[in-house]
Amino acid sequence: MTVPEGTPVYQPGFDPGSVCKAPPTGGSYGTPVAEGAGFKYDEATLHELVKEWRDLAVEYKNDLIDANRVALAQPPGLEYASGDNASITRQSGQALVAALNQRITYCENMASKYVTALGKYATAEDHATTVLNQQPKGIA
Repeated sequence: MTVPEGTPVYQPGFDPGSVCKAPPTGGSYGTPVAEGAGFKYDEATLHELVKEWRDLAVEYKNDLIDANRVALAQPPGLEYASGDNASITRQSGQALVAALNQRITYCENMASKYVTALGKYATAEDHATTVLNQQPKGIA
């Protein structure tokens, strides 16, 4: 399998398994993003990224319910083999719970970073609007 050339491009909301095979371009809604002001994504894409990271965190939280059941597994019988099997199963469940908690934290941190970026984006937009509004009106 060959590796495609170029850098990977994030395509928010794109599902390669969907009927629609045309991925979005530019921002999440196809709007080209001009370079400058330090922003890599347009505002709509930032909102989409926040939503996707939060949704992923919720999925991991839902998985925690099942992982906790595994972490609390009890042996089906009183013989040695059942007890040892349940002990190993609980260790696996505890490792899964720890991994899911790390992933939840990571997803929530990523969502927070994009929320922060949205704040900076809004500040830059407000500043640009103020500068434009200070320009003389009409043709000089």
